[in-house]
Amino acid sequence: MLLCHSEEQFRGFMALNKKPRIKDAAFRRCLSVVLITLLGVGLLLFLLQTNPVSLILNPALNEIDQRFELPNNFSQYKSNLNLPKQNSLSILLEKRNQLPPRNLDLFPKLPKDHISIVLYVHNRPQYLQVVVESLSRVVGISETLLIVSHDGYFEDMNRIVEGIRFCQVKQIFAPYSPHVFNSSFPGVSPTDCKGKDDPVKQKCKGNTDQYGNHRSPKIVSLKHHWWWMMNTVWDGLQETHHILGHILFIEEDHYIFPNAYRNLQALVALKPKKCPNCYAANLAPSDVKSMGEAWESLIAERIGNVGYAFNRTVWNRIHRKAREFCFFDDYNWDITMWAEVYPSFGGPVYTLRGPRTSAVHFGKCGLHQGQGESVSCIDNGVVKIRVEEADKAGNINSKWGVHVYEHQAGYQAGFKGWGGWGDTRDRELCLEFANMYRFRDRTSPS
Repeated sequence: MLLCHSEEQFRGFMALNKKPRIKDAAFRRCLSVVLITLLGVGLLLFLLQTNPVSLILNPALNEIDQRFELPNNFSQYKSNLNLPKQNSLSILLEKRNQLPPRNLDLFPKLPKDHISIVLYVHNRPQYLQVVVESLSRVVGISETLLIVSHDGYFEDMNRIVEGIRFCQVKQIFAPYSPHVFNSSFPGVSPTDCKGKDDPVKQKCKGNTDQYGNHRSPKIVSLKHHWWWMMNTVWDGLQETHHILGHILFIEEDHYIFPNAYRNLQALVALKPKKCPNCYAANLAPSDVKSMGEAWESLIAERIGNVGYAFNRTVWNRIHRKAREFCFFDDYNWDITMWAEVYPSFGGPVYTLRGPRTSAVHFGKCGLHQGQGESVSCIDNGVVKIRVEEADKAGNINSKWGVHVYEHQAGYQAGFKGWGGWGDTRDRELCLEFANMYRFRDRTSPS
């Protein structure tokens, strides 16, 4: 508008010596500038509505579309599924998941008995930076493959992972994360009910949970990501679908001690003899506030959610309980496992760990709160975790016996869940994730 105003003043002055038609020409030029500007703003608004912001602001993602195509059988098995219609970013992320690991030039071969590590993350870059730094000091980390599973696409998180140079690293991105969809399921749909809306009165759609609340995409994304990740890592990735042994799972707010990998290797090797009925191995106690007993004994207890590892036999057993997992009304994956899935196994579900922790949960803010500049989830930007000398090298003794904790407190069979997972669409999408790579043996939703 400043440009138009100045031009009109100039034209008014020159009108004393110019013909009136020149003034008309100036007005037409000014009008054309305004129209072009409005057209540009309209186009931008259209792009923001039809494409995620991350796709528009990060042209690098588009390069994937030009240099990589999905395998032929990918479209074949997807045609058997009832998945949400994808947008541009969802398709690009799905393609990116097929890319090979980075740093193959630095670590071309891995030991046959290596234990892959899966780090699942959300959008807390401060936390992720701390975890990556702790992993860089883990003894033996160069011997394994690190898979980072993202709940959507966040450039700050991507940048941190791309800076890793201490091992092979592969990134995968949940293409059906609610964070990828701006205006449709599994994100927020314009016609979705919210809170305790009455679908009839509000003319909206959705099913409430057991407490009368409608779905919150940011909340349900927690359970969706974990289940998508498990199915993809165990059955969908070229790098891991053949693995019969253990895979370790950690989160972006798990500080990993230098001896973690060596201790995990020892626990996995000892488990068949010391605790043949144990389903998993853990780096930390199930009580996240505990640093361990410091006894000269191995510990068998309920499976914890910090640094847990299990093998394909256990995964197959979990996968067979897809319906139980997907229909339990709790948005937390771990509570769903403790209260619904594990009890269905028919007996105690133990894990084996050492008497000293090799991982610490340090998170202070919620998974999906993000990391705004004015919000610090870490005290003064620093995580204060003391790593003693005894925790810098493997400290598992193969001669130790096993102390078994029985009847521990915690979520048990009979707990009905905290809700947040009552919408039929979330439950059906969850079942589709279970069928993604096993479509010939589909899990019946009925």
